[in-house]
Formats: sequence, structure tokens, C-alpha cells
Amino acid sequence: MNGLEAILTKKNRTKLWISGVIIFILAVLIILVVYWIRSDNGNSKDQELNMPHDYVYSTVVASNRMELHYLRTRPSNIRLESIHNNVTVAPFYGINGGFFYENALLSIAVMNDEPVNDTKGQYGAGEANAKYARGTLVWDGSLDQLNVQVVRQASELAVTDRSRFWAQGGISMSLDREEQWVDQITAESAPLPIAYCLRSAAVYDLDGNLYLIVSTTKGTLAEFREAIVETVGDGQLVNGIFLDGDGSSQLRSREAKLTGDGRLVVQMLSLIK
Repeated sequence: MNGLEAILTKKNRTKLWISGVIIFILAVLIILVVYWIRSDNGNSKDQELNMPHDYVYSTVVASNRMELHYLRTRPSNIRLESIHNNVTVAPFYGINGGFFYENALLSIAVMNDEPVNDTKGQYGAGEANAKYARGTLVWDGSLDQLNVQVVRQASELAVTDRSRFWAQGGISMSLDREEQWVDQITAESAPLPIAYCLRSAAVYDLDGNLYLIVSTTKGTLAEFREAIVETVGDGQLVNGIFLDGDGSSQLRSREAKLTGDGRLVVQMLSLIK
């Protein structure tokens, strides 16, 4: 019996040892998985923490049921970027910019008199509103003032200092000319004005605040404009432009990521800080 007991005791010890090893291995694996998950989430959070903070995000629903998301900031906090990507995965906060075809910009996009998409003189660089003189939002850095100018070429823009401004092309919203706005978008050949599409815009108020707006509801240009006038800027809007719309209507901020239809866009208005 003593020999049998010894054998059983040895087997039990072996089983306990194996069980202990298995438990140890499982514990190590669990710790590694938890560490990996926390590290991954930490990196994502750190990336968001390092993104711009100098803006206010809001979302509103107008009486015509158009839902708008917008970022309010100062025009000095804006940089035009060539991204060739979806805005939501670009390394910036902001919204999509002007019109494009494949890799070419069809709207003005210049920073300090330099086109953002290519070198000067190259097709699609951002030096021109293709085919038509169109509404272009201009920040005059020396005066810290925004205005809308209807031009075909960036060289036609009137600014105080050509080394300190940015200009984003689009379509005139004509918030200062209520009775003429439809005639103006017709003259500028606004794409799909009466189609039901996602929409984007950039507008500014009497205090010089800039609002970058993207809808998550499809509507006509008239419905989009009406929703903006009703819900953005507390009745103090001065003017602005329509930007590229439909699947190009995209926004990225800490609070929201709007992908449009997932397409890549050529250019965006990004927040600096």
C-alpha cells in the first residue's frame, strides 16, 4: 500500500504541476491581450488628443429636416491641404474642399499665392476655377477678414498681401443678395442644384467666425442654404460658398466622422490647431 500511495502521490504532484503551468501560461496570455488592447486604444486616444482643439463642433436639424454638422473656428486657423484621400482618414480635422476630377482640382485652392495641389502652371494645381468665374472664399491675413470674390483665376483675387492669404473656390451662396442668389448659382453653373444630395459649405459671420458645414441629410441647394440661414450663426451670417457635395461631403473632428460615400477627395480645409 505504501508503494501504491507513493505512485498516486507522484501522479497527483505531476497533475498539479501541469495544471499550474497551464494556468500560468493562460494568465500570461490574458495579460498580453489586455496590454495589447489597452495599448491600441491608448494610441488611438493619444492621436485624438494631439489633434486640433481650437474649434467648436455643433450639429443641428433645421425645420426642413436637413441635419447639419459644422466646425466653427477662426479663418487664421485654417490651412488648405491636398490629401487625395477620404477626409475621415486624412491626418487632419476639417471638411472637404472644392470640385475635382480624378487628381486635378477644378476649384481655386491657394495658400499664400501658392496652389496646394501642384506647382504653379500645372493643370489642376488649384490656381483656377475651371471653365467659370465662381464664388471664392478669401481670407485676407493682413486684415484678418473674409470675403467672397467671383473670379476665374487666383491671380485675379484682390488681397492686401499676397504672401498672407488663403482662397477656397466653390459656388457663391450670396447670403448678402437674397433675391439674386439663384441667378448667381446659374451663372456659375452650380452642379446638381435641384438634385437631392449631401451638401457642404463654408460661411462666415459678422464677427469673422468661419463655419465649415456638412449635411448628413440629402437636399437641394435651396434646402441646404435655407437650413444654414436658419440654424447657423445666430442670424449673423454675412456670406459664404457652397463646396463640393454629394459623396464628397465629408468631415472629420473629435466628435464626428462623416465619410460621404467613402470616395477619395483631392483637397480639404483643415484646422491648424
